[in-house]
Amino acid sequence: MKVRQWSTQGPRVRAGLLRTTAIAGLAVVSALSSAGAAEKTASAHKPHGKKAHQGAVAPAAATGAATGAARPSGAAHPRRAAPARHDDPEAIQVQASRVRSHGAEVAVTRAVMDRFVAGTNPMQILSMTTPGANFTSTDAFGLDTYGNTFYVRGFTQMQIGATLDGIPLGTQGFANYNGVSITQAMIQDDLGGMTMSQGAGALDSFSAQNLGGAMTYTTSDPKDKAGGKISQTFGSYNAYRTYGRVDSGILNPTGTKFYASFARTNTNMWKGQGYQSELQADAKVVQPVGDRGRITAFFGYGNFTQGNYLTMTKNMWQKMGRYSTYLKPDYEKAKLWAYYAQYTSDVPPGYEGVLSNDEIGDYAWDASQVQRTYLSAVTGHFDLFRNVSSDTVAYGDVSSAIHGGTNNFVTSPSYGVPALQPDGTVSGVPMALGMAHAAMRRLGFTQKVSIEAPHNNHIETGLWYENNQWIYNSRLYEDYLHDAHNWNSDFKPSQAHTWFDDTYNTNTFQFFLQDRWTIIPGMTLLAGFKSLTQTTHGGTKHDFTDQLDAEGWNTYYRHPATGTLTASSAFLPHFNFDYHFLDHHEFYWDIAENMRAYDYYSQTSSSTAWGGLGNSKQSAQQVFDANKNVLRPERTWNYIVGYRYDSRFFSGSVDFYHTDYYNRLASITEGSSATAHSAYLNVGRETMNGADVMATIRPVRGLEITNSFSWNDAEYQSRSINYSGATYSLKGKRQVYYPKFMYKANLNYTWREVMFNFNANYISSRPMTYLNDESIPAYWVTNLNLAYNFGKIGFTQNLKATLGVTNLFDKNYIGGVYGAASVSGDDNANLFVAAPREFYGTISAEF
Repeated sequence: MKVRQWSTQGPRVRAGLLRTTAIAGLAVVSALSSAGAAEKTASAHKPHGKKAHQGAVAPAAATGAATGAARPSGAAHPRRAAPARHDDPEAIQVQASRVRSHGAEVAVTRAVMDRFVAGTNPMQILSMTTPGANFTSTDAFGLDTYGNTFYVRGFTQMQIGATLDGIPLGTQGFANYNGVSITQAMIQDDLGGMTMSQGAGALDSFSAQNLGGAMTYTTSDPKDKAGGKISQTFGSYNAYRTYGRVDSGILNPTGTKFYASFARTNTNMWKGQGYQSELQADAKVVQPVGDRGRITAFFGYGNFTQGNYLTMTKNMWQKMGRYSTYLKPDYEKAKLWAYYAQYTSDVPPGYEGVLSNDEIGDYAWDASQVQRTYLSAVTGHFDLFRNVSSDTVAYGDVSSAIHGGTNNFVTSPSYGVPALQPDGTVSGVPMALGMAHAAMRRLGFTQKVSIEAPHNNHIETGLWYENNQWIYNSRLYEDYLHDAHNWNSDFKPSQAHTWFDDTYNTNTFQFFLQDRWTIIPGMTLLAGFKSLTQTTHGGTKHDFTDQLDAEGWNTYYRHPATGTLTASSAFLPHFNFDYHFLDHHEFYWDIAENMRAYDYYSQTSSSTAWGGLGNSKQSAQQVFDANKNVLRPERTWNYIVGYRYDSRFFSGSVDFYHTDYYNRLASITEGSSATAHSAYLNVGRETMNGADVMATIRPVRGLEITNSFSWNDAEYQSRSINYSGATYSLKGKRQVYYPKFMYKANLNYTWREVMFNFNANYISSRPMTYLNDESIPAYWVTNLNLAYNFGKIGFTQNLKATLGVTNLFDKNYIGGVYGAASVSGDDNANLFVAAPREFYGTISAEF
């Protein structure tokens, strides 16, 4: 067999291209700066007075489950609203300290973000401040991309639109196959604010995956005065985080200014061996162009090296405990358990009645990932005429990743066929390291035009085009007789054995047109539509399963398939009504239809049109060819109606929403028991009803107490699901993984220079199977944050000390859930145990 070896040359070249893009953007800014200086006189320019330009088997794709194989696995078992606009470019940093809302969206200010532990994942903050949102992770910072789960009103981060200063971010899951996670694109400290549209999303928020809701992130601008900020955090499990930022201030008469930032986060894993390390950097340059606009260049970099926490069944969690994890450093035990999983139907001595043979196979030596991302963009806002403005974004994004772990179901062939010895040890090596080598390259642009038309009409139109190439190559590396692979090693090409190579190429085009009509002061009606088409071509380029099996790897079927699919809709309408009356009252409703393009990832991933199809008797290619003739993209109709009261001493809101989910896609098993094979098809509908109620009181100056309650009743409507030759009805069964009830309480008190923040979240039980016969237990989780601002000391300003305690009462609970759910039974190891109580202290200062 010809071994195809992984090379880092491609990602390095792509990274160079992105760095070149960023440098080119800076050059454009510099040139415009010089030109602007030549044409303007000092007396005519007033840089401080300018207005800022804004610029396994079971159905899994329902709103409860994401792409099943989009994360590394330790054991590969065979079985919206537009960005907030402000007159002052720095105003978003100094708004009132509470969450602000408008219509069917919640906006979180920088001041609110600063209440939490420095560097906390923005989605985690949204979850703590937004009714109907739920974020869980395996680490306190929420930076573990493998273990993160985010839901808003029944939709996952894979089904919610996301943008950063107008740059489409794609899905926000683990693998950057069509975008980049906000944590890898941007340092949290440099965000100026963020909004969460809880309704039907937004026409001008570009996304091909949005089924409901949209996240909009806004970067802070460089400051007018030269200076900077430093921050140092220390915490539990030898955690530390270092952040530094330098602001240039206004450099010349044209108003050029920039900042550059750096952050390094590192922590030992709270169970097992290994660490998690994140290196982040970003820079932003702002160049006003006369009185008519400005150009901005942005560059973001993320380098995440992370050990993974073991995913578990509920039984594994209950029987083996919170701290049960991968078997490292006991190599002989790892080999023994791999032997039992791969070559027998039994369990090792002492585990009879404790773990199943499947669960023994879930335990492996280790798993890890390395992800690197480069994002750059040049944006321009121009007032073309008195009533016409233009916003343009050109962006490039490349990423590379190596992720995976020990595979207990293949054998390292150099040491022969494994056998169980009389002394209880194993000869040979019944396992090997399986690593995916992935690379993505996105290039795209967006163009928006806004027109202030007669009769109080504000018309906006725009388009988005993007080309994306995704490469996913699977490699095997032999383990050794008495020692395993090095953790996060260099994965030398000479050691690689190719299992399969996949490549996908995607073209996306979206257009929108909307008119926001101000009927009377305080009353607006928006009507518009978007058109979306996405075509993906690709799949398996090479598959070497048979060759590897002949060499003694004991490989199994890998589902090779290739082809083209298009998701397209010419008319997706959106209507919104918002009425502010009697000073403090607001009434609104929102109606929209959304469509989600087809997922792709690899030929082995569950819940994608290209993945996990067929079996060794009926090929994946045959199933794909049959599926494509009947597949239809997923769609939703979202309805929301709400009321909000807002005054100095009290704020309250109530929302009711309803969603009709059509063409729900899922991985199912077709055929009779004798001809059963995996397929990916439309399996019916889902309906969702829910309500969010929130109230905030501010009885005295500095004290703010917020309580919210959320109810969600999402039910499947499918009456007939074929699984392994049997037919099941899901009619009336609740959506997997999403709680029916959530309660949030937040108390924040600021007195002079002291800040106290306490928040508590209750998450009710969550179904973990489609027949709802198994559930994840309910839990309470609380966090505490204290801060004291010492003010100006020496050359420093705002010298601040903070203390944060996460999971204050040290609750042992299941947080994140990932991947395909079972039809019934505690059968899938896809549960993440949340982190225990951890302490963090931070010292920060500005200068």
